[in-house]
Amino acid sequence: MKYQINEEQLVKEFIPKIKIIALNLKSTLPKNVELDDLIQEGIIGLIQSYRRFKPEKGVSFYTYALKRIKGAMLDYLRKIDWLPKETRSLVKKYEDLVYESKEDEYLDDDFIAKKLHIDLGDLNKIKFSISKRQILNLDDYFSSDEEEIWTEENEEENDPEVVAYKEILKEKLKESISMLTDREKLILSLYYDEGLTFKEIGKVLEITESRVSQLHSAIIIKLKKKVTGSE
Repeated sequence: MKYQINEEQLVKEFIPKIKIIALNLKSTLPKNVELDDLIQEGIIGLIQSYRRFKPEKGVSFYTYALKRIKGAMLDYLRKIDWLPKETRSLVKKYEDLVYESKEDEYLDDDFIAKKLHIDLGDLNKIKFSISKRQILNLDDYFSSDEEEIWTEENEEENDPEVVAYKEILKEKLKESISMLTDREKLILSLYYDEGLTFKEIGKVLEITESRVSQLHSAIIIKLKKKVTGSE
């Protein structure tokens, strides 16, 4: 039986959660990304989830809707992605710099910009590109099998080779996460499992929001290098 509520009521019911998801994403992005745009994309994702939901799959509508809401926001971020060719090499240099820093070492933007010989504008572009890649799929690796919803738009992911590849990545990622420090694991848990913003995590850990953002970047860069074997 379909979720029994009309679309207008549905939006009213979900709008607080949509705003929280949008704020979480916004906290990792530059100021030029508008919160209202993310919320609007989230509403579109909600309506799509309502129209495509298949209760026979055995997943709650709430779970499916949240996945589609965040997915719609991430699709939007992918569409507006743009990074000049000459800046791409700087992304790796930035990742290496953050990766090689000590856990208790805070690198402010001015220091990083000087190290990379760029201005703050270019640094923001680099951080924007990296942030979007970081938030795209990490939490998807931990979605349980019963939460997977195969619709017309992603049925190709049922390909055995694709499924096997994703399983290998998932296992590598889990193994890499097990090697993180307790604080790094806590940051991942608070952000991806509990849905806290960087500001909220900062209050829990008694550090600044910008420091949480940098630690999050360092963790994801570390995991990326371990999973891809590029350490």
